[in-house]
Amino acid sequence: MISDLKGTFSNISNNIKRSAIREILKLTQNPEVISFAGGLPAPESFPVDNLDEIISCMLKEEGAEVLQYDATEGVTELRELLLKRYQNEGVQCELDNMIVTTGSQQGLDLVGKVFVNQGDVVICGLPSYLGGISAFQAYGAKMEGVPMDENGMSAELLEAKLIELAEQGIKPKFIYIIPDFQNPTGITMPESRRLEIIALAHKYDVLIVEDCPYREVRFEGEPQRMMYDLDNDDHVLTLGTFSKTFAPGLRIGWILGPKEVNDKIVIAKQSSDLCTPTFVQKMAIRYMKSEHFESNLKKTIDLYHQRRDVMLAEMEKCMPEGVKWTHPEGGMFLFITLPEHMDALGLFHKAIEKKVAFVTGNVFYCDGGGTNTMRLNFSYVNNEKAIAGIQRLAQIIEAEMTVCNEQLVMNN
Repeated sequence: MISDLKGTFSNISNNIKRSAIREILKLTQNPEVISFAGGLPAPESFPVDNLDEIISCMLKEEGAEVLQYDATEGVTELRELLLKRYQNEGVQCELDNMIVTTGSQQGLDLVGKVFVNQGDVVICGLPSYLGGISAFQAYGAKMEGVPMDENGMSAELLEAKLIELAEQGIKPKFIYIIPDFQNPTGITMPESRRLEIIALAHKYDVLIVEDCPYREVRFEGEPQRMMYDLDNDDHVLTLGTFSKTFAPGLRIGWILGPKEVNDKIVIAKQSSDLCTPTFVQKMAIRYMKSEHFESNLKKTIDLYHQRRDVMLAEMEKCMPEGVKWTHPEGGMFLFITLPEHMDALGLFHKAIEKKVAFVTGNVFYCDGGGTNTMRLNFSYVNNEKAIAGIQRLAQIIEAEMTVCNEQLVMNN
């Protein structure tokens, strides 16, 4: 072994931290644990039978072609099909605006690779997706958080942050936003707020990275226009994925962005993986062109709608007074806020003992806040387990609230 192995590692590798959620998931491997922790789609939503037929036909009809390298930008036909879905919404985009990535997490990594130098500032919501924060921090980003309200990132507080940074001579590299069914809160940003933030991006000449993994998984309310669509000056870069609408194991995502930005991203991707696997891209093409894509997506949306309703109904029945939670119109997550004096991390360990799991909300706060919050996933666990899990969690929270209240009385 090299004597100074630690000194041999790169600065980037030393910046990379273990995923708190992945570490938590190790504790939930016991099949007796009811886990609301992972961001996992329901296995029942995966079109296994459809893909069995598609793969068989694909190999017979296209043979070696599906096993060959393809363009770094992605298979042209897949890019065209993805563009058509956006164009059907009225989004103005062309082939040069679309790059296929190996999952949207690669998209986040490539954004960090292309834009971030050590010490650069990136703005995100408080809270925000841990995978995005981690990807940017790996390249040395200093994350600056902006609090959210019921409509997402506060435009007023965002401008205050931009002014504060400008007074220090700092221009952020970009603003990272998840506008639809945000991870971890489940909040959707209304169009009016999106326009306010885009106006600030123009005013302060800052890029917006719009992460949209859940956009198509809406089961109530009105769809909001994408920030990419609302912008008219190449200030928005959008990430998408099939992980929530098709299957996460395929690792197919994409970037929709200005051509000048995409040129840099393609070069960065070439040194990363040459190209996203041709086989899964060709499979996705056939699946999208079949009648199965839309019908299975509708089944998935209906399933998640039902599971969300079951979880919310049980929370209304069981959760003690003083506990608040979001009511997402789609996606996969809801967010619980406990009374300020409570510690979700302490609750987590007690919950694991009772064989129920969640993700502590503090891991989504780049400033270390959110210690009294937790994220629950409603897409993965079936209704019976969800009811049992919420009942256990409510009992644990109520018992902890009693202890905390007694301590507060004693201290006063």
